[in-house]
Amino acid sequence: MSSHVKEQTGLRSSFLLNRRFIQGAALGAILALFAGAASDKPMAGAASVERGPRSVADIAEKLQGAVVNISTEQAFKGVQNIPTPRTPQQGAPLEDFFEDFLDRQQRGDGSKRVSSLGSGFVIDPRGIVITNNHVIEGADDIYVNFPDGSKLKVVEIIGKDIKIDLAVLRVEPKKPLQAVPFGDSGKMRVGDWVMAVGNPFGLGGSVTVGILSATRRDINAGPYDEFLQTDAAINRGNSGGPLFNMDGEVIGINTAIISPTGGSIGIGFAVPSNTVAQVVEQLRKYGETRRGWLGVRIQTVGEEIAESLGLPQTGGALIASVTPDGPAAKAGLKVGDIITKFDGMDISELRGLPRIVAQTEVGKQVEIRYWREGERKVATARIERLDEGEAPPKVKKTEAKPNAQFVMGLALAPMSDELRARFDIDKSVNGVVVTEVDPSGEASDKSIKPGDVILEVTNEKVATPAEFARRVRQLREMKRKTALLLLADATGSMNFITVPIQK
Repeated sequence: MSSHVKEQTGLRSSFLLNRRFIQGAALGAILALFAGAASDKPMAGAASVERGPRSVADIAEKLQGAVVNISTEQAFKGVQNIPTPRTPQQGAPLEDFFEDFLDRQQRGDGSKRVSSLGSGFVIDPRGIVITNNHVIEGADDIYVNFPDGSKLKVVEIIGKDIKIDLAVLRVEPKKPLQAVPFGDSGKMRVGDWVMAVGNPFGLGGSVTVGILSATRRDINAGPYDEFLQTDAAINRGNSGGPLFNMDGEVIGINTAIISPTGGSIGIGFAVPSNTVAQVVEQLRKYGETRRGWLGVRIQTVGEEIAESLGLPQTGGALIASVTPDGPAAKAGLKVGDIITKFDGMDISELRGLPRIVAQTEVGKQVEIRYWREGERKVATARIERLDEGEAPPKVKKTEAKPNAQFVMGLALAPMSDELRARFDIDKSVNGVVVTEVDPSGEASDKSIKPGDVILEVTNEKVATPAEFARRVRQLREMKRKTALLLLADATGSMNFITVPIQK
């Protein structure tokens, strides 16, 4: 990762998303915003428009003592196995310099050390400090620098969570520290005033004020994206610092910006406090995160999928695969079910479900509402703990043989030992094998590849090309515009894909 900019995947523009050193630039306090005109009374014919809080000085004065600077040091060892130079003869010029240099090399003091700077804040007077994980990543020594000039070395990293870019640190103060409380980020609305406070470069507090521009932003930074967006300036040095509401409560941790230059252009992001507080509690209690797990892989229910299933509207999470013996399987959920509500919360879009499940307490019994073949159903599942160490299976790519007969732009064949060997298909996968994809056919742009196995066509299992063709004819007679294919790759990982049906 660059020491200045970390480019985030998924942002397809010339802007760069800075996460490693998204740290604050304005040095000193920026505190006064005034309402209306200079007069207390509005001018004749002009509306009285309030342009922000009259002053945030009182709030900022109470909070800045809890916002700290984080500095880190990392040792870079010198090149090994280099012959030691000979010391000049006694009395020679630079004799003292050579002796001092060689002594430091033998002691290991000649290694270079690099410092990085970010912000953080105290949440417990006994010495618990929060910052971004990327601020301390790779550090050998971490120091917390306070606004009064004092400095404490971090004695313990209580825990880290790279998925929301959070680190919980502990120092040992001689007296209680000033701390700040978490607020309820769920109550924040677009247009609410917020204040970003940082302690960049150890020079003292930096305060900027703006409004909340958006909530629940997905910036493709991780699996649980739900950022708060603000136009309060977040620049170099402010990464890991708090975003406050006007009651002086932390409602987010400043984490990212979009910028072509590395400076603020009014698009900054903060991890919501409701997400942070839960993870902090788990890290302090267990030293690790304990996220909930349902045991399903899901897809978005877009217009094409909704039309192919005859659903009245889009929304929800379509189950593409169910882990055997997982919570969803034990609750009776199946591939093709569409989850619309989880534990009382509506699932209006795909990315909402993983975040809600992850935040659910392990062992909790939850009610799940879902669609199955046009009917509303209800199930109860006991949430288990997510194993975050598993890696997704790798897919072996294989070329297909040409000269096949096509249906909907797909060359199909019944499963056989020869096809299993050719495409390295797992023994647990059974269905109709795709042997070739017509580059000009209906399925050419649907990410279907040779070696994929079609398990179902719009909720009906198929085992032969004839069954596949018959089901497509039925859908055409039903005047469906698309067919919903349930495919499995060679490893058994399943996915729903819609393919248009030509008249």
